Amino acid sequence: MITGILSHIVLLLLFSPLLLGVIGKTKALFAGRCGAPLLQPYFDLRKLFGKGFVFSETTTWVFLAGPILAAAVPLLAALLIPFGALAAPVSFSGDLILFVYLFGLARFFTAASALDTGSSFEGMGAAREVTFACLVEPTVLFVFIVLARLSGSLSLGGMFGSTLAASWLSGGPALGLVLVCLFVVLLAENSRIPFDDPNTHLELTMIHEVMVLDHSGPAFGMILYGSAMKLFVLGALLVRLALPWQTGSALLDGLLFIAGMLLLAVMIGAVESTMARLRLVRIPQLLIGTTLIALFAMVLVLR
Repeated sequence: MITGILSHIVLLLLFSPLLLGVIGKTKALFAGRCGAPLLQPYFDLRKLFGKGFVFSETTTWVFLAGPILAAAVPLLAALLIPFGALAAPVSFSGDLILFVYLFGLARFFTAASALDTGSSFEGMGAAREVTFACLVEPTVLFVFIVLARLSGSLSLGGMFGSTLAASWLSGGPALGLVLVCLFVVLLAENSRIPFDDPNTHLELTMIHEVMVLDHSGPAFGMILYGSAMKLFVLGALLVRLALPWQTGSALLDGLLFIAGMLLLAVMIGAVESTMARLRLVRIPQLLIGTTLIALFAMVLVLR
């Protein structure tokens, strides 16, 4: 168990910023530019953690709790899921509920830390963030119901375990719909295009980025690192679902997982390069549509 925990934490800490680098490099190639170095996210994090803290006099302890939980929650959530064929170190019946609401806890404190600044812009972003999260949550729960039905397990380790390949044979159409839903959830939860643009500088259209305008130094570094780890954790579910095979070799299985994660980052970069950001009024429509698709997938496996 200790080995599994250490393996998960090392993979998460080492490779999560690399996904952001691959996304940025992919977008640069689509635009015909050289772009930033592949390891630029690591350089940015090192620079931020080398700075000092700056706090507004209007803030309280809640302002710092947001960044801390933003970095801590993905570390805890990663222990509940398998990384490819590497089994989940912590697994128990019903852990899927803990997985969902761990991220809910981080979102609550991130939004609360934005409100703690007293900024109208950050309050606007917090309101948008929690609104869209409410629309994403039913999709995630329906997806987990589909996987629980096919696997016969109520733990994430069982749902994404060794029976997943056989589940594609019995419930392929439903899992195909689930795969699409999880990709949309991945983009929405990580504030990627077409839901949000992490590189935008227009305050009126920001969602997640506007909540962290007052954070700087190590606090901002924890938020960026937490966002990268969250992308890695949610991406691991998607990659495991798309590549459910196990070779029997720990090295080959690990390489297959890392290759899948890098391919996912390339896909995200391609989507962001070929799509425009949606108007805010269109985002709830898309998320509700995704919920209906997940509901239809659930009907397929429950009939």
